[in-house]
Amino acid sequence: MQVTLPDGSELELEDGATGADAARAIGEGLARAALAVRQDGQVRDLSAPLVDGAPLEIVTAKSPDALELIRHDAAHVLATAVTELYPGTKVSIGPPIDDGFYYDFEFPEGATVGEGDFERIEAGMREHIKADERFERTDIPATEALKRFLEEDQPYKVELIEDLIRDQGVETVSLYRNGPFVDLCRGPHGPSTKRIKAFKLTSVAGAYWRGDEKRQMLTRIYGTAFLSQEDLEEHLERLEQARARDHRKLGRELGLFMFSELSPGSPFWQPAGMPIWNELTGLWRDENERRGYKEVRTPILYDVELWKQSGHWDKYRDHMYFTDVEERAMGLKPMNCPAHIQIYKEERRSYRDLPIRYSEAGLVHRHEPSGVLHGLLRVRHITQDDAHIFCTEEQVEEEVIACLDFGFFLYEIFGFDPRLELSTRPPVRIGTDEMWDAAEEALEAALRHRGLEYELNEGDGAFYGPKIDLHMTDSIGRPWQLGTVQLDYSMPDRFGLEYTGADNAEHRPVMIHRALLGSFERFIGILIEHYAGEFPLWLAPVQAVVLPIADRHLEYAGRVRDELAAAGLRVELDERTESVGKKIRDAEVRKVPHMLVVGDREQEAGRVSLRRHREGDVGAVEVSELAKDLAAEVAERRAPSAQKDLS
Repeated sequence: MQVTLPDGSELELEDGATGADAARAIGEGLARAALAVRQDGQVRDLSAPLVDGAPLEIVTAKSPDALELIRHDAAHVLATAVTELYPGTKVSIGPPIDDGFYYDFEFPEGATVGEGDFERIEAGMREHIKADERFERTDIPATEALKRFLEEDQPYKVELIEDLIRDQGVETVSLYRNGPFVDLCRGPHGPSTKRIKAFKLTSVAGAYWRGDEKRQMLTRIYGTAFLSQEDLEEHLERLEQARARDHRKLGRELGLFMFSELSPGSPFWQPAGMPIWNELTGLWRDENERRGYKEVRTPILYDVELWKQSGHWDKYRDHMYFTDVEERAMGLKPMNCPAHIQIYKEERRSYRDLPIRYSEAGLVHRHEPSGVLHGLLRVRHITQDDAHIFCTEEQVEEEVIACLDFGFFLYEIFGFDPRLELSTRPPVRIGTDEMWDAAEEALEAALRHRGLEYELNEGDGAFYGPKIDLHMTDSIGRPWQLGTVQLDYSMPDRFGLEYTGADNAEHRPVMIHRALLGSFERFIGILIEHYAGEFPLWLAPVQAVVLPIADRHLEYAGRVRDELAAAGLRVELDERTESVGKKIRDAEVRKVPHMLVVGDREQEAGRVSLRRHREGDVGAVEVSELAKDLAAEVAERRAPSAQKDLS
């Protein structure tokens, strides 16, 4: 047999040769470094027979596929240690994920496992890694595997195999053994456990079997694995940074927002949080108006027939809230688009009216399962920075580019560098293939003509149209998806939207769905973590605090506060009888950007002694000059560096 190597050279091997054989034929060093092979776009075990004539790449620690492979190995080693330490444990699934791996277990009655047990489990894992246990694959009849796991009382494996037989007609399944542990798994795996160089268990959580809240709650143990101890330590440092920046923790400490079981998944915004909300709303409103959007406001409750017509009934029904009003079925909106369509339909439209751009800070509700709610990042009560554009076919490219440029403008304010992703038609969708062809081609053309780089994300478009998603990376390297620009030929067709063209005939407009912050709740959650609660001055809940040293300085301190407030700043006066040192420490904890200390010298000179958060004393400054400088900084919405050492 013959395979083609990445440099274009041909490698001849005996029939039935494996990846290990190929690596050895190239060199003993490569054979020792090999983890797996890639052929036909798939990563396969080193022990698997090669495909004759197909290009071949040997996967090593330097390959992009290596981490996922090692983390999959580590998940199986975790399950090995757990089933030894807790006999009778039922295992479900253990995949690699972006930052590591997890495995879901049902522990025997009376056994509870938490982070306090990690040291013991990790010790068991290290024993199996040190033993250099091979990952051995066996392909057996599905019925034989079913019998095996029934006898071992592993109901989750039994259910998975039954589903494979029933739904996919699978006749053969693969099992992997490492040491005493055997798992139902499609692979691939590295050659042995010893290739796992560094690992750490990180957290434990509850997870419903198959994500169904009506099914068994399992214990999910998370971990991560790397190809070197240095990489692991860098990752753990990032996790520590993430914990320090957790928006839920900072939200409580800074009094920004709260949650209540009386309304799960719906934030209550506290006085300190509202300035952030209002400043973002002001930015959103000003920039929409500057770009020709007309702000609208629409109801949240609608007859369910609207959602059936839009297609949301079939797609989102299980995530919607419903009620009966005078024996009429009504639903809370999960999206704003059908509401904006009603406004468009209210009048006859001409080509001279287009494009029409509607914007709305639109309140929508989506029933997210309680198990996935996560502070502001995953909520049920969502305020979208939404907009919908109705335009002609000829205007699509210009409008899409304008949406992207709007996004770039907003993200620059916060120091974000966006990455673009084009998502194409999903398997379940509405509209004809011709509509999807036209929409995808239009988005590609806009990206190409604007000279923008993007990644292709096939099959992840909205159910009504393809989209361009805008992603960013925060100050500690975590990726987030923020904005989206979606092109929709389907919904105007479903609602029969029209405009009168220059030819006096009726034409169908095209609809663009656009959200750039995503939602106010989630965006604020991301900002809290990005800035570690240390907001730029224009967003800070309190921008300055005046700290009198003694009661005799209160009157002057009050005049300082009033002068800064008159300049439009959010300023407080700390009138407590505490020491100035205590007042400074408390202001630091609250992350107030500027502290203005006033004592005898400052009062006599008509000045203040300025301290900046985390920086310390700046020196004495004129109050009028300080008010002017701070007001200018607020007006410019300056974005300081978000990278801070929180150690």
